[in-house]
Amino acid sequence: MNDFAGIRALVTGGASGIGRATADLLADRGAQVAVLDLDPSGVDKPLLAFRADVTDDASVRAAVTDAADALGGLDVLVNNAGIGAQGTVEDNDDEEWRRVFDVNVLGLVRTARAALPHLRSSSHAAIVNTCSVAATAGLPQRALYSASKGAVYSLTLAMAADHVREGIRVTCVNPGTVDTPWVGRLLDAAPDPAAERAALQARQPTGRLVTAAEVAGAIAYLASPLSGATTGTALAVDGGMQGLRLRPANR
Repeated sequence: MNDFAGIRALVTGGASGIGRATADLLADRGAQVAVLDLDPSGVDKPLLAFRADVTDDASVRAAVTDAADALGGLDVLVNNAGIGAQGTVEDNDDEEWRRVFDVNVLGLVRTARAALPHLRSSSHAAIVNTCSVAATAGLPQRALYSASKGAVYSLTLAMAADHVREGIRVTCVNPGTVDTPWVGRLLDAAPDPAAERAALQARQPTGRLVTAAEVAGAIAYLASPLSGATTGTALAVDGGMQGLRLRPANR
């Protein structure tokens, strides 16, 4: 497919995991792609790499400006940078709540704020935010993470309403548990990594973790010029976790 021919895209958190899979896919489909990451050293051509810390407004503004200059403009922003958190509402102190919201919510705000002046000059402007099934389904031991992704979901809808008449589409993708380096580290730290992986797989009706490539495919669908009538939408890529209610096996 070459539906992204002539499209200039920026992916945050694009050096690994979902972000890297998305950047590679968009490039394969014809886009010019720039990656923003805390450590973009592993990013190579045809991707352009820029270092940015989404918790620092000056860093974000400078990197977005540099990326837009290098690309000759900006049509698509993928707000993918984020961090995880575990525990109930009792298990994280105020500082950890601030840290996670600073990355997962305010990081998105800072990047979108810096990108909007460039997007307004595009005839195919789109913002895709990486949200989570945790925004729409109650998951145990994920209070802080769920709260941050609930904010991303609501923010996506508000941004879609604010910018639709400017020709800027805003959507989000809601992955289930994705087989990424972060999840790998989470599993490695568990008392029984194999049992923890089996439990995460079992809660998704497909019986397996989502792949980064599958989430990238959904992001590409939402960002594509072919999806010009799609805005204010949350697309679940969760193995049926949110919507399906299966009977126990063999019943």
